[in-house]
Amino acid sequence: MFRIIEPEVAGGFGSDTKMDGTQHPPIIEQLHFEFEGWLNDDILETYPCFLVTERLRAQIEIEKLSGILFDSVQVTKSDNFKEMYPGRQLPKFYWAKITGDFAQSDFFLVSDGRLAVSDKAYRLLCRFNIRHADIEEMH
Repeated sequence: MFRIIEPEVAGGFGSDTKMDGTQHPPIIEQLHFEFEGWLNDDILETYPCFLVTERLRAQIEIEKLSGILFDSVQVTKSDNFKEMYPGRQLPKFYWAKITGDFAQSDFFLVSDGRLAVSDKAYRLLCRFNIRHADIEEMH
């Protein structure tokens, strides 16, 4: 069984993001994520990109889950974030690039761009904070 996961949205593209918006979904060449808030989830989304904490990345690599690669991401805090959470530190985040094939990988995208995961990947994610993600079974 596979599940669709719609992670917490804790911010959006920062000014240093480089993308080609002439295509759908847009092609992101360089990701700059600006936090507006954060509810401590280990996986985040700003369409069409996903971010994971360093600790989640490490476990995904240890368990050799398929369909996901990692790249660097520039992370900043908005003025609103700094006001709401003065002095709050963020963990290191990575850009999680989803490369898997439909129903053949642990991570893949469905036709509408949402993230789908295998049972193995879902069990791993459940060991982390995904409380603010919407999760549904794939039929």
